[in-house]
Parts: sequence; structure tokens; C-alpha cells
Amino acid sequence: MADTTGNTQDLGAKDGPGPQPRRSSWRYIGPGIVVAATGVGAGDLVATLIAGSNFGYTLLWAAVVGCLVKISLAEACGRWHLSTGRTLFDGWASLGSWTTWFFAVYAVIWGFVYGAAAMSSSALPLQALFPSVMDLEYWGIACGLVGLVFVWFNKYAVFEKVMTVLVGVMFVVTVYLAFRVTPNLGDAFAGLLPVVPDEKDSILNTLGLIGGVGGTITLAAYGYWVNAKGWTNSGWMKVMRLDNRVAYLTTGVFVVAMLFVGAELLHSANIALSGGDQGLVQLGDILDDRYGTTTGTLFLVGFFAASFTSLIGVWHGVSLMFADFLARRRGERHARADELASGRRERSWTFRAYLLWLTFPPMILLFQDEPFRLIIIYGVLGAAFMPFLALTLLWLLNSSRTPREWRNGHLSNGMLAAAGLLFLVLAVKQIWDQPWSEFF
Repeated sequence: MADTTGNTQDLGAKDGPGPQPRRSSWRYIGPGIVVAATGVGAGDLVATLIAGSNFGYTLLWAAVVGCLVKISLAEACGRWHLSTGRTLFDGWASLGSWTTWFFAVYAVIWGFVYGAAAMSSSALPLQALFPSVMDLEYWGIACGLVGLVFVWFNKYAVFEKVMTVLVGVMFVVTVYLAFRVTPNLGDAFAGLLPVVPDEKDSILNTLGLIGGVGGTITLAAYGYWVNAKGWTNSGWMKVMRLDNRVAYLTTGVFVVAMLFVGAELLHSANIALSGGDQGLVQLGDILDDRYGTTTGTLFLVGFFAASFTSLIGVWHGVSLMFADFLARRRGERHARADELASGRRERSWTFRAYLLWLTFPPMILLFQDEPFRLIIIYGVLGAAFMPFLALTLLWLLNSSRTPREWRNGHLSNGMLAAAGLLFLVLAVKQIWDQPWSEFF
């Protein structure tokens, strides 16, 4: 993405200690791979497959626009961290105590429900690959415990390397499937024209595809991973921007490849997938019947990679955010970026306490129906987070809290405003659709 601040001067050599690369370089890439891997989970792949199966290539343009929106949001998060030396939560806290209360409630409830969802999603392909080994619930517990041990004992550098390997697996599988189904490139290019299908709720479905893929709290975690990488000042701005473009180019490849599969394999044969992660298990069976056991097995391996990267990505990134939240509550106000770069946050009791919260209490939900009221609250908080992120970034990056040379330009303001409006519409729809009459 272009320099959205309108700043063309390279200030890298003037900022702080440490390496100050004036030019972006591929050898620095890392946090972008992590955010791409974490942001694209099984649910995102299902949503894209269903869009392809329902509308063919018609909504390809919406998937591309969605990646551009996420580039803007992640770039804004990274720019805040690098230009101010402060974390995103530190910025939120400066806007008022309401942000603290929102994040506290969100982190506790969202983490409890998401923990169960992530473990279950990672368990599904393993049970499909090894059906006679153990039940789904125990596969889920195993995935949660492996994620806990891995994140607990490894610092960011190892975490990034493992995520990169798993992203490589996802990339190979999705690109292979896209070529295997032999996409109609003429129809695909036509799908880049902004056309909305002439069907009921098609506008909201289109907005959902734009906002859904890769759009989670992991976008906010991007700035934390940037600092954990060792990038702590504005000298790393060009590197961060290249890294961010790589993140959403990678996301775009996943999205387009799965839309190709949905359009060619499902839409042309009029096959409907089940909603939720079970739809990916069903797709594995379809691939097995159509192209053979090897292709079906390869897809399940890619499904596991997508699910497990989301699990360990949230275990690491959101735990970093929670540790920063509690540090701010205890009155720490300095050396935020340096704290993350040093790895001390990853060794803190607050980081590990949230890791435990993500892992053990959610295991209860694996063995019983999800509590109805809790799920509604979870849905409302989840819907509210993305407009909260977009609009608070718009506020922070246009204020004196950000150094003048790194404040928003017209392009960034336009993209963040559009993202805020998009996510606000989707939030209102999701909140409206909740069964409130049954809640009370």
C-alpha cells in the first residue's frame, strides 16, 4: 500500500538506537506472515468457499477489497506502535476509561468462547485424518495443550519461524487446489468488476465477505508482533509497510484460491456446504471422491495448518495484548516498545495467566452445549471490536498523540473511515440478528 501518511521523507536514521534500515527488505519479513496465518482461520475459508459456491466468481472483487481494507487497518496499528513507541492499548487508554472496560470485558468473554472454538476447529481435521484414535473433544484438548506448551516456552523468534512453516503448508495446499479445479480465468477476471448478485440480502453478504476474512483482534495484535520482532521506532516504518503488504498479499492468495475451489468445484456442481468448520470436513470428502485420497488428505493437512496457526497466533498475540493491558492498569507508562522487543512480556505472569485462561476453562465447552446467553454476549462483543478498532485508530492517528509526520493522510483517513463504516454496519446487523427475545 502507498505511504498513507503523505510523508515522503525517510526519517529512519534519526530515530532512536538500534538498526535503522532506510530501505525495506524482504529479509526482515515476519510479523506480516504471523498476522496472515492467524487471521485466516477455518471459518474464513468456509465463508469464502460458500461465497464461491453460491455466486461463482461474482464476488472476487469483494475479497480483494477486503484485503485492501485490512492492509489499511494493520498499517495503522503498526504505524502507531512505531511512530509513538507506545502500544495500542496505551493509546486506547488515553481516550478514556471506557476503552479499558470494553477491552477487559471483551478479553475475558471472547477468550473463553474463542478458546473452545479454536481447539474444536483444530481437532476436526485431525479426527478426519485419524478417525479411530480418539474422540473430537480429546483431540481439541490435545491441540489446546500443545498450543499452550509451545507458546509458554518459546519466545517470538521461534513462534514466527513455526508460523512461517505452517503458512507455507497452507500456501502449497490452497494454490494446489486452485490449479487442481482448473479455474475459468475469463470468469475470474470478470469477477474483479464490482457487481453485487441480484439476490436477497446480497449487499449484506457482500459486505460480510469484505469484512470477514482476516478481520479479527489479530489485526490489533499486529503492532505488538512488530515490536516483539525488535522494530521499535519509525526507522522501521518502510520495513513494516512491506511486511504488511506481504501479509495481505498472502491472505489474498488464500482467499482467491478458496473462492476458485468454491466456484469451480461446488458452484458448477450445485453442491451446498454445511456452515461452520464441518463444511471443510465435507469438502475434504468431496475432494477425496473427485480427485483421490491424496488430494483429500492434503486438504485436511492444510485445514489443520489454517486452524492451528489461528490457535497459536491468538494464544501468543492476544496474551501479549492482555499483558500490556494489565501493565497499564498497574501504572507502567514507559518503554512499551522496548518491553515487547526484550521478550519480558512473554515471560510475565500476566501473559501466562491469559494463556491459561484461553486453554483450560474453554475445555468445559468442548463437552457440553455452549451457554446460550454467553454466546450472544460473545457475538455482540465480537461484532463491536472491529468498528472499535477502526474508529479509535482514526482518532489516535489524527491527534497530537501521534508525531505530526506520521499522522494520517487523506488516503489513510478515507480507508479507516470506510472500514469503520463497513464494520459498524456489520456489527448492527449481527447484533440485530441475535435472538434477544430468548435472552431474557
